Amino acid sequence: MCMSEKEPVHATRSITDPVEAVEYLKTIYETSTAYLRAAFERFSGEKDVSRRVSAHYPFIRITTEDITQLDKRLSYGFVSGPGTYQTTVTRPDLFANYYVEQLRRLALNHDVAFEVGVSDEPIPVHFAYNEGVYLEGDLDQSHLRAMRTVFDVPDLRSMDDSIVNGTHTEGTDEIHPLALFTGPRVDYSLHRLRHYTATSPEHFQNYVLFTNYQFYIDEFVELGRELMSATDDPDERAYRSQYSAFVEPGNVMHWNANVASRAVEGTPPPRLPQMPAYHLVRADGAGITMVNIGVGPSNAKTITDHIAVLRPHAWVMLGHCAGLRNSQRLGDYVLAHGYVREDHVLDADLPLWVPVPALAEVQVALERAVAEVTQLGDYELKRVMRTGTVVTVDNRNWELRDHREPVQRMSQSRAIALDMESATIAANGFRFRVPYGTLLCVSDKPLHGELKLPGMADRFYRERVDQHLKIGVKAMELLRDNGLDRLHSRKLRSFNEVAFQ
Repeated sequence: MCMSEKEPVHATRSITDPVEAVEYLKTIYETSTAYLRAAFERFSGEKDVSRRVSAHYPFIRITTEDITQLDKRLSYGFVSGPGTYQTTVTRPDLFANYYVEQLRRLALNHDVAFEVGVSDEPIPVHFAYNEGVYLEGDLDQSHLRAMRTVFDVPDLRSMDDSIVNGTHTEGTDEIHPLALFTGPRVDYSLHRLRHYTATSPEHFQNYVLFTNYQFYIDEFVELGRELMSATDDPDERAYRSQYSAFVEPGNVMHWNANVASRAVEGTPPPRLPQMPAYHLVRADGAGITMVNIGVGPSNAKTITDHIAVLRPHAWVMLGHCAGLRNSQRLGDYVLAHGYVREDHVLDADLPLWVPVPALAEVQVALERAVAEVTQLGDYELKRVMRTGTVVTVDNRNWELRDHREPVQRMSQSRAIALDMESATIAANGFRFRVPYGTLLCVSDKPLHGELKLPGMADRFYRERVDQHLKIGVKAMELLRDNGLDRLHSRKLRSFNEVAFQ
């Protein structure tokens, strides 16, 4: 195979306008990935292999020589000291609005130009295909052996979470990270999201609900399809029209008939993925995504590891729990204000001595949503909701052990509920600087003889799932309406925080 074309050459440019900087990032990325795709098509169709092919991620860099007097209320959009800050960038088409906003804030706070060019970090050929094509599928053995010689492939050494975890060590060039994630790390998660959720990253919205039961998804699907249907009520039409589409696995798109009449698009997958996602889409990306993560902390960590690269504005766990207090009833709500982390999947990334605090902005929105949907307020709200500590465990059948010791610890922690996901999602929100919250519903009381049995579960689901979902959706809309400057607070910043949030 004769590959005479060379990697596209792009000069490093100094640009002051954020929009122009992002457009140049797009140019570099699009020509580089197109070059890789064309080279792979030739490679897969030929027998001779004669030359290595590489293309590289674009980078964006700023240099500051002094510290500008900043608004102390800011939580992002500035660097912590003089120096050079840089990150590699991927999918500037997908992240265009995000990058423009981050750069706009940097320009405002530091009055700097942006250097945009080609980095030394190679783009793995797999990541040049946005839809996650299985490149090796049609290759014969000789091409499979040659592939790693000809092309760059994903390398785990370039996509760890050391920046997020605060363990990043800088090289002798003293270039500091500008963002939490590098280009390869983002690409890895974008491809994983397609696999786990059966929807493209483009459809994910900035406000994310997680649940551990399909019943909630069924209600969300019913709500989404209803909002897409036409109505003659002016007020209802105005509310529905804020959402442009409802997307289901397989990228099945139901378009809003109140905006424009269009046929349903996409094909449902032959079987649901491990963690199916559904998206109530707004044109500005500020809609609501809901993901059924299933049961257990491993799934909770997996999906939040990947959704975090999309930089959502908030995520909330909306699921079931075991009530630990005799005064609780099935169907009561639990608003978590603290967590006992016995899930263990994040112990190596976020040590147990790190507190995971409640975030006031999210807490207020959740409590207000419960009050509005239940039509209860002030002291009466205590009849259906209790605020307290949630224990998250990694053993669903913890009751089958001698439970005197864990029950004693739960009592000492003042816990009021137990589940298998909430602390994991909150801890990863803390780790990834994504505002988080938890609103659970009591589905059983194992310490008081009310186990989750089929008949009891059916009655519970009928009475509470619909209301619980409405509360979650309302809370997300309240967070959106409150504005980003309030939601992205300073609580989640580390000592030397990156500028991109």
